[in-house]
Amino acid sequence: MTPLPTLQIVRRYGPVGGMERYVWELAGALAAMGHPVTVLCERNHGGERPGITVHELGEIAQRPRWISLLRFSRRVARWLRAHPQPGVLIHSHERVDVHQLTTFHGPPFATIFERGWWRLLSLRVWMQLYLERRELCAPGVQSVVPNSQLIADQLQHYYPQVAGRLTAPVPPGVTAGPLRETRAVPADDGVIGFVGKEWQRKGLDKAVAIVAELRRKRPQLALWVVGPEPAEVESLFAGWNGGYRLLGWAKDFSVYPQLDLLLHPARAEPYGMVIAEAMAARVPVLVSDRCGIAPDVGSDAGAVLPLQAPIADWVAACERQLARNTLPPAFERSWLQVAREYEGIYRRLRN
Repeated sequence: MTPLPTLQIVRRYGPVGGMERYVWELAGALAAMGHPVTVLCERNHGGERPGITVHELGEIAQRPRWISLLRFSRRVARWLRAHPQPGVLIHSHERVDVHQLTTFHGPPFATIFERGWWRLLSLRVWMQLYLERRELCAPGVQSVVPNSQLIADQLQHYYPQVAGRLTAPVPPGVTAGPLRETRAVPADDGVIGFVGKEWQRKGLDKAVAIVAELRRKRPQLALWVVGPEPAEVESLFAGWNGGYRLLGWAKDFSVYPQLDLLLHPARAEPYGMVIAEAMAARVPVLVSDRCGIAPDVGSDAGAVLPLQAPIADWVAACERQLARNTLPPAFERSWLQVAREYEGIYRRLRN
């Protein structure tokens, strides 16, 4: 087939975050399929790989965020004026306005309309809304790709004018890692994991409350927290006498096979890569209905509960997962599959 050259736009290129890993893995899979890939970024955190050319624009101060986004957008526009890309499909993952295709990785900022009118008095808020609308509605935008059905539904709600540009969701792939072995969890023991840097949004405080209640019946039960710096979250465990480990950020998948359950009571989770990673390692999961991946969590993989369900319901659901005597099936979704789905979108745009 004819190669499809693309220019991928992302501020940080490399496996340094959920969205960033998505772009990094997609670029690698596209290149492996024979499609030339150019990446435009502030900084390359992913090294050199065959078939991928990376151009760095220089790092920009992260705060204020809206100014940072605007400055990056202007640098991208200047670079493209100096380096035209005829015949190259521009695929953005950022708040720019030079693309034909954008992938939307997170909840729309427009959800702020649900949080009180006084928030709209801020210049920061209006600039964030402007940049978001521009990304979705700029004249050259032909397709908007949500990374989950949850995000697709939110985009249709807040930006009904883009409904005709929305594609089917393209969720992330998951990299195969070590698998959890079959084992019986003792009635007074077990290891529950919480994984995520943005711990407030992902519900660590609720996970702590759930596990604290579980430990009344399972005194040897432990909660392992992966992601946040220990100093950030130590105060959540005031009054605990052991029973937890604060592991900081893990760069690989080695922690998953050691868990008996992944607990993810997130308040807002566009997709939930850590959930996919846990399921790929055959770890049971218990997640909130606010996770984009929730429809893929079948009863054989774990359970989904309403975020507002009482703590007692979460405790009971944890007990059921810890008591199970069968391993979940391994969740499979390769990055090559993700790249093939994008290949189809690219070809439709070319035609």
